[in-house]
Amino acid sequence: MLGAVETRSVSPVFIGRAAELGTLDEVLAGAAAGDPQALLIGGEAGVGKTRLLEEFAGTARRRGAVVALGGCVEIGADGLPFAPFSTALRALRRELPEQLAAAAAGQEEELARLLPEIGTAAAREAGRHDEDGMARLFELTVRLLERVAAEHTVVLALEDLHWADASTRHLLAYLFRTLRTGRLVVLATYRSDDIHRRHPLRPLLAELDRLRSVRRLELARFTRDEVCLQIAGILAQEPDPDQVDAIFERSDGNAFFVEELAVAAHEGCRTGLTDSLRDLLLVRVEGLPEAAQQVARIVAEGGSTVEYRLLAAVARLAEDDLIEALRAAVNAGILTPAPGGDGYRFRHSLVREAVSDDLLPGERSRLNRRYAEALESDPALVPADQRATRLASYWYHAHDPAKALPAVLDASVEARRRHAYAEQLRLLERAMELWDYAPDVVRDTLRPADYAEAYPPCGCDPATTALRYLDLLAEATVVGRLCGERERALTIAKRALRLLDEEDDPQRAAWFWVQRSRLVQSLARGDGWKEIATAQELVRGLPPSEVHAEVLATAAHWSSLHEPGPEALTAAERAVEYARMVGADDIESNARLTLGGLMVDAGQIEAGLTHMYEVRDEVVARGLAPVVGRSHVNLPSVLEGVGRSEESVGILQEGLRLAGRMGLRVAEAWIWSNLAESLISLGRWDEAAEAAVSAQRRGQTAAPYGSGANSLAFLALARGEVSEAGRHLAESRASYGPHDPMPQHDLPIACLTLKVAVAEGRLHDARAELARTLESGFPPGTQRYAWPLLLEAATAEADARTLPAAREGREEVLAGILGAVKQLTTNAPVWLAHEQWVRAELHRAEGRGTPDTWSEVVSAFEALERPYDLARVRYRLAESLLTGDGEDDERDRATELLRLTRAVARHLGARPLADAAEALAQRARLPLTPALRPAPADPAAALGLTSRERDVLRLVAAGHTNRRIAEKLFISPKTASVHVSNILAKLGVSGRGEAAAVAHRLGMFPAESLMPGSPG
Repeated sequence: MLGAVETRSVSPVFIGRAAELGTLDEVLAGAAAGDPQALLIGGEAGVGKTRLLEEFAGTARRRGAVVALGGCVEIGADGLPFAPFSTALRALRRELPEQLAAAAAGQEEELARLLPEIGTAAAREAGRHDEDGMARLFELTVRLLERVAAEHTVVLALEDLHWADASTRHLLAYLFRTLRTGRLVVLATYRSDDIHRRHPLRPLLAELDRLRSVRRLELARFTRDEVCLQIAGILAQEPDPDQVDAIFERSDGNAFFVEELAVAAHEGCRTGLTDSLRDLLLVRVEGLPEAAQQVARIVAEGGSTVEYRLLAAVARLAEDDLIEALRAAVNAGILTPAPGGDGYRFRHSLVREAVSDDLLPGERSRLNRRYAEALESDPALVPADQRATRLASYWYHAHDPAKALPAVLDASVEARRRHAYAEQLRLLERAMELWDYAPDVVRDTLRPADYAEAYPPCGCDPATTALRYLDLLAEATVVGRLCGERERALTIAKRALRLLDEEDDPQRAAWFWVQRSRLVQSLARGDGWKEIATAQELVRGLPPSEVHAEVLATAAHWSSLHEPGPEALTAAERAVEYARMVGADDIESNARLTLGGLMVDAGQIEAGLTHMYEVRDEVVARGLAPVVGRSHVNLPSVLEGVGRSEESVGILQEGLRLAGRMGLRVAEAWIWSNLAESLISLGRWDEAAEAAVSAQRRGQTAAPYGSGANSLAFLALARGEVSEAGRHLAESRASYGPHDPMPQHDLPIACLTLKVAVAEGRLHDARAELARTLESGFPPGTQRYAWPLLLEAATAEADARTLPAAREGREEVLAGILGAVKQLTTNAPVWLAHEQWVRAELHRAEGRGTPDTWSEVVSAFEALERPYDLARVRYRLAESLLTGDGEDDERDRATELLRLTRAVARHLGARPLADAAEALAQRARLPLTPALRPAPADPAAALGLTSRERDVLRLVAAGHTNRRIAEKLFISPKTASVHVSNILAKLGVSGRGEAAAVAHRLGMFPAESLMPGSPG
């Protein structure tokens, strides 16, 4: 036995680290104040990361914090998926069971992928695997932690990040990027000396370094004085100065080596001071009894921690002998009981690595075989969520392909259930490696139903058909895309297609071409149409199947974004038909959404919207997360496209609620970007700016970020911030890139480019942008993007009518705009109003605008809920009324129109429009501030208006439609229409605009009460 010193190789006194502890105290205080904290602690092996973490954990607990510790688990060269998070969440559940249950309420089955005990195995197996699956799990995990940490300070500590599996690294990065609220500290440690140039942790560290919210500590080695204090703590006496010098020189201040050298020197073992440090670590192991050495070797090969019962089964020692051997190893400071008391681990991983490296090749494979055999005999020897992964690792390192192949495939299925797609891909690649070495008799027993769900059965019985190598390739292709390893996935898909060149299996080949299309688009290698067209040719003439339906649905969706029109509509109809015939519900739901949008574009507005509403209701009821997200993005977008902005906002707000509950972060970013667009239409600009920023902050793909940038650019231009608009426009261009052009991206950018050029006085550049756009043309269904662009071009030409430099080429430009106007559809009131507006601007550009023309435009926009557009056309009507001599009644009408325009512009912050209204009034010598004059105590009563009619008039003056008036006053639209007709008759006016002007002239309503979104 080693005696008293051996049991105290660790100094009981914490040495040094004053600056680091100060930083940790700041972090803890910040979290306690409600500001979540993120911290990385790096340092070489043995420098004291774990000891620092233990000291901080003790301090945090004394201050009332809950500490949840999780370590990355290594099995051979493999890491367990999400192991540190699972362990930490279990600790959190033990400490705060009620709070964690409440925070997880409603999402237990999804969160059970990390914490299996809160869900059911059946639910996990039935879970869907889609593009958003991993992001959904990550989002729900972040929200779980935020909710638990709402009332308790929580320290989530993850150790040994250098061993972390890819899924753990991805989740940690997501947590660091998105954590916004809660009294939470997230802390992770890693070995900096292990992070070589190709280490998978290196890119994550580089990414986290760019986040200002993440702090990073790098632990230095001890100084000589600190080493002296450490040795004194270990020996419980003042050390000899020469001994301190020798140990400091040999250890170079590494805390763990100081411990080992101090114990060796105290025992009189001079070897440790002269030979390699690795030999020093092995010398202490070799000093153990033979049985204890054998146990140490077994534990070294079993993984980071080995359960006692598993160790007993592998060691095959009598229980008394095993316990005696363990006691010797623990007393010597080689092994230590694992947290929880159910197993053993090395006191320091450096010792385990030294012992493992010292094993002979045959010895290592023999130990792995014994671990695998023991676990096969009694699966309860290890936790259920680790069983498949560990068994696969043991059989693989035992070099037994017959046993390893099914075990690796079982582990890949378990990884899939947990959304650990990166680990699933690694395991599938391992299975491909083993495939040719496994006997036929083993491969013939494997079934697609058990291991491969990516490729649909298509007429084969997956329960009786043998698993094929192509099934593994199909599974790996999809999984590679889901985990972000798109380059690897594309390589695998190409390999599959090369193999299929030698087979007559057009259906399977078509499926791989569809996957290849998705990968090409996501890798920015093209628009993906060539691959889709190839898939279509392969299935042409084949009977209906799930693959056939997917090819048609993919083609229809692509066409709806790139080339909408009759062919896209036909493809969507066929996709719906085929999907129904083969019972592919998910494909059918997506195809119906595409079909509904194309029907609206084709002018079948109500029928198309009915399709989309039905799909939304169905998928929400079924909890089909990916289509729930898409339906709450596409349906509001289509509604906005036909001018039904208020209806769009309602669905988008419900979409945000569902996205939050279901963890649909990708869809959430799109919802925010669409919400910004609809809020701009409704004149709720400050809310729109917040929504656009949220789209950029929440987005994990480029498109929502670009859409948010477009909204911010529009607002900046409308508010006179031209340089800011240019910056946002550049962001938008960079987000979309040139590889996959779509009208819904290109046309808004073209419109903004034209507007920025005009604002900067570059009319010729604006004309060039218009010419490029007109040359490309406006595909069917793109009127929502085309009309604003034509409007801005026509307005720019009208504003430049008197400029000599603009005369050349004007006629051609105006003719081009008019030609486009004649071809565009006006299938909704908002675009009919825009057509009138564009034609009025063209008349103005030709010098023949009239008040009657602009009165019709104003009347068209008064029926819409678009206050900024209404203010702009009111300004034009006022300008037209003031052209020429101008009768008194026309001047009075112009005055009221300019007052309305200025009021709305000021409310929106649209400074250029407000300035223009004031400048026009000043030139025409019109007072925009009404003169104080005696007025009836109640102008409404003097006009004979009832109290209800007064309420209706106030809303008419604010620009609300009859439907909106009905909603606000809780009456029917028909009743609202009757009230409006009565008001017009009593005021003796012919339109809503004139009625509003009378109300303003009489000062019946404060300007503030007429702003969009005001109460009542």
